[in-house]
Amino acid sequence: MPVVFDGVGAHTFDASLASLRTRGHLVLFGAASGAVPPFDPIRLARGRSLTLIRPGLGDFITDRSELLRRAADLFERVRSKALEVTVTGRYALSEAARAHSDLEARRTTGKLLVVPDAAVVGYREGTRS
Repeated sequence: MPVVFDGVGAHTFDASLASLRTRGHLVLFGAASGAVPPFDPIRLARGRSLTLIRPGLGDFITDRSELLRRAADLFERVRSKALEVTVTGRYALSEAARAHSDLEARRTTGKLLVVPDAAVVGYREGTRS
């Protein structure tokens, strides 16, 4: 299924839409760069029968049992390597303020972890993954 997941919003919306092939789907789930300005829905037809959805987390986790089922499914996919999670940076807990500063200044990409100080030392020395 041709799909683009866009969590950035305003700055990437047009490129995300343009990158889709016929009958592609754009899942706009965030607005890190701001809200997407209003646009004419006819663009979806001109763009080869595209679809656009703006899902909200609350609609997919309506009660505790659904939360637990979806969480179990997610962790099973990670465990089986059907879903790969790449961590691109680790910060010691004592560096949490720097982690937030780096995020706000967009000096990071990917997933970041804030971990107990000793875990980062081990990671940097190659003794932990």
